[in-house]
Amino acid sequence: MKGRISALVAVLAPVAVLALVLAPLAAPAWGAGKPAVELSASQAGSGGSITVSGSGWRAKTLLMILICGQATPSRGVIGGTNSCANADGRAVTTDARGHFSRKLPVAEPPAPCPCVVHVAAVTGAGATADEAFQVAGHAVRPLPGESAAGRLSVLTDTRLDGSSGLLTWFGAPPQRTLVFTVGNVGSSPVREPVFLVGTSHGVFAPQWDERQWHGTVAPGRKAEIRLPVELTAGAHGDYTVSLEYGGKVLAEQPWGVGRPWGVTVFWVLVCLVVPTAAFRVGMAVVDRVRPRGAVVRHRGLRLPGVALRPPKPPAPARTGTTSALPWFTPDTDPGTAASGRLSAPHEDSPATPTKGNT
Repeated sequence: MKGRISALVAVLAPVAVLALVLAPLAAPAWGAGKPAVELSASQAGSGGSITVSGSGWRAKTLLMILICGQATPSRGVIGGTNSCANADGRAVTTDARGHFSRKLPVAEPPAPCPCVVHVAAVTGAGATADEAFQVAGHAVRPLPGESAAGRLSVLTDTRLDGSSGLLTWFGAPPQRTLVFTVGNVGSSPVREPVFLVGTSHGVFAPQWDERQWHGTVAPGRKAEIRLPVELTAGAHGDYTVSLEYGGKVLAEQPWGVGRPWGVTVFWVLVCLVVPTAAFRVGMAVVDRVRPRGAVVRHRGLRLPGVALRPPKPPAPARTGTTSALPWFTPDTDPGTAASGRLSAPHEDSPATPTKGNT
């Protein structure tokens, strides 16, 4: 019996291990399909709300949901994000299966309808999806006709030319030149095309600026395009430069901007110099307004020539010639004795008779 059990375990063990290995491969690849968007209602008035759901997106991806005018699902948002109600947009993060569901307030976009609900990935590789939507009561105008000026396609990878100078180190706006090569795959020439260059920092949406290239790209020809890119003053960190043309994002280029350490050094010097200068000015004011002749002591050090000394008593007035000998008093000074005595002083007494005279 034990032998049969051992044989059965030996047969089933490899099968179990193989099943564990193949199980992840057999699981469905969530988010591997084409991004799709579904709306709870195809029409709503301003002030209401709708529920936007999606599937086929990458897992754990931050998305931005907007209502945009002058757009259709087939042609996209012609005017870019400038045609969207950006202030009333909402952000959502997909789950592990690439699904999401978010309630979106209905607001009138700055451009007339036809309108769409535009969903775009903010992080990672670019991905967008549009679904037709009608804002009740909003103006409706036909879309501009498709230009017969040809179509441009990016042929090479984009790059950023330029370097940071001394002024950028002190907080000046960083500047670069976005360089790429485009080719005209249409049948008509493209004259002075207008590109949209966007800069984004972290998970924030790009800020788009129009850049017009002066020149003509003939059908079947290519041209090198150089567009200026500028950030705000003091910008630093990881940025992404995006290129859009004809309502489609053509390329994205990362840009690492260093910290402007000159600004930090400047403020450190300010914090050191200003207190020192204030202290010097304060001490100068104190020295000017203090009373003259006062004893000033600074941390136990006595300034020379500042302490007061009592005045010496005046010497007594003397008449005549006085001697400088220390053992004579004014009364016994030979210089003041009468009759010009030169001998030592003696007692003046009346003459006494001597024995010889008696």
